[in-house]
Amino acid sequence: MKDDKYWLETLDAETYRVTRQGGTEYPFTGKLLNNKKTGIYHCICCKTPLFTSEQKYDSGCGWPAFFDALDKNKIKFLMDDSHGMHRTEVRCAECDAHLGHVFDDGPDPTGIRYCINSVCLDFNQADNVKPIKG
Repeated sequence: MKDDKYWLETLDAETYRVTRQGGTEYPFTGKLLNNKKTGIYHCICCKTPLFTSEQKYDSGCGWPAFFDALDKNKIKFLMDDSHGMHRTEVRCAECDAHLGHVFDDGPDPTGIRYCINSVCLDFNQADNVKPIKG
């Protein structure tokens, strides 16, 4: 684990606020919200692959949404009762970066909606992307 000084020196202010302090970017403002390219979405902090373009869909929620994770072992879930809501927070299992939240109102085949802040993700374009079964 890297210390707070490392993240302050490495990340810009908005990325630090969201990934290290559990913030949220404003809806409909993220750089990857409307991304339609084929590729893999990585954690912006540690570069761990998290989601694929094949798992992304337009949920209308204002943040990039995915119906499944690339490898569920790379995601961890925490209960979040902040702001008067009961939600499940999604974090990167490798570096503990806050990514967003997961909800049970997604499409088939999983019924899951990973609602992820764009600022938490780095996108790498690639052909023939297939989800990893995990």
